[in-house]
Amino acid sequence: MVVIGIDPHKRTHTAVAVDEVGRKLGQVTVASTPEGWLRLWAWAGGFGPDRRWAVEDGRGVAGRLVRTLIGHGASVVWVPPKLMAQSRASARTRGKSDPIDALAIARAALREPDLPAAHLDEVAADLRLLTDRREQLVKWRTQTINQLRWHLHDLDPGLDPGAGRLNSARQLDRLTAGLEALPASVRRDLALELVGEIRRLREQIRRLDKQLGELVVPLAPTLLAIVGVNVVTAAKIIGEVAGISRFRSAAAFAMHAGAAPIPVWSSNRPQVRLNRGGNRQLNACLHRIVIAQLSHKPEARAWRERWTQRRPNATGKAALRALKRHLADVVYHALLTDHRRQLPATA
Repeated sequence: MVVIGIDPHKRTHTAVAVDEVGRKLGQVTVASTPEGWLRLWAWAGGFGPDRRWAVEDGRGVAGRLVRTLIGHGASVVWVPPKLMAQSRASARTRGKSDPIDALAIARAALREPDLPAAHLDEVAADLRLLTDRREQLVKWRTQTINQLRWHLHDLDPGLDPGAGRLNSARQLDRLTAGLEALPASVRRDLALELVGEIRRLREQIRRLDKQLGELVVPLAPTLLAIVGVNVVTAAKIIGEVAGISRFRSAAAFAMHAGAAPIPVWSSNRPQVRLNRGGNRQLNACLHRIVIAQLSHKPEARAWRERWTQRRPNATGKAALRALKRHLADVVYHALLTDHRRQLPATA
């Protein structure tokens, strides 16, 4: 079997082919255009039909390439950047270049045969785009609110309703009336302009929330039934997972999400440490679910207490990580249930 590793970039893609023991067989660099992908496919055909493609998981860079490869019937796996970096560091070749990275990607995929496979999932891709857009709008709204509060501090501190309250339409109406009652000035006009910008961002975010709800509610009822999972969190999880069938087990999903602890012991006293790898966006979703469940679900608090009683020397952060690992299994099975519900009924 031949493994072809690809280091994707905006303008070019570099591919390196290795055999089953990791020996380099050839390399090519093509333009990131349809013509370049056809050239890449023709080049790969010289290694025979038994080949596997491995692409570095670059957000937004390799999407079109992977869709093209899958459309041609190729078997493609995603290689996390950290896994590629570890493979490169362990190689004899010194330095860093596109061919070196592509070779490390191929060898990483060869060494890790259970990496999640890429497949076409347009709904997950749409949800990922929408959630990314929503996060950007929320960030801009927060920055705009912070700018506005500095202006209010200079104009009239009494007009500031306080942190976290400028998302309300009623508060924005009151603030607009208060600003218009002040003497005309450049700072007042800038503050009114910022209020209008906050209104526009607020409406855009509300429209996105509605669009996400229309997509997610029929798609993931089991996931939404979990305490701490709302429409936005569910959309983020589905978009980042990009198909739960890619994972062979709940343990593989937990490792992908960075929720599986890493062993760090060499004697008779088992110990683990925090896993800083995996998909950090997905890990952040699990963390928010954990915090929400500890606040609103007695069963989660009871689970943490039982875990802590069995390990009296464990820290509070260790208990939190253990609960996150447990909830990774819950999320995995919920996604699997929703996925099976979407499959067409067999006769």
